[in-house]
Amino acid sequence: MEKSTPQAEALMRSLPAVQRLLEEPALRELQGRCGRDAVLSAARETLAGLRAEILAGTLALPPGHPETSGPGCQPVASGTPDLCPEILRRVAERVLRRCGSGVRRAINATGVILHTGLGRAVLPAAALQEITAQLAGYSTVEVDLASGKRSNRDATLNDLLRTLLGCESACVVNNNAAGVMLALAALARGKEVIVSRGQLVEIGGSFRVPDVMRESGCKLIEVGSTNRTYVRDYEAAITPATAALLLVHTSNFRLIGFTEEPTVAGVAALARSRGLPLLYDIGSGALLPGLAEELKEEPIVKTALDDGADLVLFSADKILGSTQGGVAVGKKELVEKMRRHPLYRAMRLNKLTLCALESTLRLYLDPEKRLETVPTLRMLRRSLASIGEEAAALATRLGRACSGLEALCVEDSSRLGSGSLPERNIPTRVVSLRHGKLSSDELAAALRAHEPPIFTRIQEDRVLIDPRTLLPGDGDEIEKAARGLQAG
Repeated sequence: MEKSTPQAEALMRSLPAVQRLLEEPALRELQGRCGRDAVLSAARETLAGLRAEILAGTLALPPGHPETSGPGCQPVASGTPDLCPEILRRVAERVLRRCGSGVRRAINATGVILHTGLGRAVLPAAALQEITAQLAGYSTVEVDLASGKRSNRDATLNDLLRTLLGCESACVVNNNAAGVMLALAALARGKEVIVSRGQLVEIGGSFRVPDVMRESGCKLIEVGSTNRTYVRDYEAAITPATAALLLVHTSNFRLIGFTEEPTVAGVAALARSRGLPLLYDIGSGALLPGLAEELKEEPIVKTALDDGADLVLFSADKILGSTQGGVAVGKKELVEKMRRHPLYRAMRLNKLTLCALESTLRLYLDPEKRLETVPTLRMLRRSLASIGEEAAALATRLGRACSGLEALCVEDSSRLGSGSLPERNIPTRVVSLRHGKLSSDELAAALRAHEPPIFTRIQEDRVLIDPRTLLPGDGDEIEKAARGLQAG
């Protein structure tokens, strides 16, 4: 237990009562915005934290602070500082963290199309409209209209995916990691699954393939070497205990040089000859061939199925361009085993995700419409000329909005992001900013402090704004933020 000192006791006595804090004008205003309970809770937690700091000796006595003082926020002598301003600041910060932040609209000026921190894919306008239109009241989440009886909640998604991909069946869970875990648990629990050593990767967020396999209850059998694996390596490892062969797209990890890995068709032929399923986790979710020239290096769902993969697993919120979800498509027998597994209910989609994903997949039914109405595909395919025009115009606007801001239109590169196309730099034009009084870090922080926050990149001590990922109206907000710099 910490020992109290005269200095600590003085600081303790200077802490105001909770009720006194709530009467402060700044906190009264916060109560009107966020509710009294939220401010009351934050005040209590702040005071408790300050007491702990005082007892631990980590809260220094402010210069000029009296050794003793009365309760309340007013100092005992004119000009004598006390803890009240610091307390009010901490309470306000705690309240705003809970009530004024979290998921909120942001402007992505980074040029990273699938920015994980900013929610990955931008939802199509049609998906947002469907959510508003169909989910304002009750909705047919899990009921058959013809019979009135309960049905599978992803029946429509199943139908859409079968139509688009020509597969036998499909099911969707809440993310791709869940889909992989469910597939392994349903198809291979207690048995062996063979995978190449070169594909035992860790993807963002500590998603490690070996860990997922272990938690699924199957036994990992590694074959080949880190840089070279052949079909014969899989063949040599097959035993009566083998339940499946597994291929994993390595996402943002690449081996170059003396490397070798078998084709999907080659491993599929082996699996078929031994009566085993081939599972392929492609992660990124490029649904069909020909969506964009830039995607030719990414695994394609339709191509993987055509090459013989029995079950293909991928994300819905990456290249597909929808909301978070994990999609499994392929042989009906395998999909049904996943759907019957107890984990399926724990991983199933909610009605918001169902509605958004259904709407996005309907856009894919029209080859022309999907390229213009799915924001991910539109951003990826956007011409360099149109980006250059927007960058030049925005640079002019920002230079006029703030006299201390140098804004230039220069060449640079965009990225697809979220582990997709890790080595591909997509040519772009950016607005390169430098402020006369602010460092690049300070300028970037000032833009993030705008409402809505503006996220940029810093490169060679300049702040970059890439129009590729800007949405209609974002340029106006960036210009408004630049005017705020002038005022500051």
